[in-house]
Amino acid sequence: MKKALDYIMNSIVDEPDKVEISQEEDSGILTFKIKAASSDMGKIIGKNGKIIRSIRNVLKIPAIKQNKRINILLEENLN
Repeated sequence: MKKALDYIMNSIVDEPDKVEISQEEDSGILTFKIKAASSDMGKIIGKNGKIIRSIRNVLKIPAIKQNKRINILLEENLN
């Protein structure tokens, strides 16, 4: 799932070298923390949050197959 998220993020943003994705798992809940350049945050979120919502829905499918829940958090990379 991390590979798929990485591919999606690098396809959306203008500065893919500034995208960092970390993964944590706690009691069946996968948490992905995405750090991206502040200039790319609007592209990731999308109008009214449609893009990030779609990304969450796409990644929810393999998570359900593995009996896990998924959580995606966004953080600004200030570098």
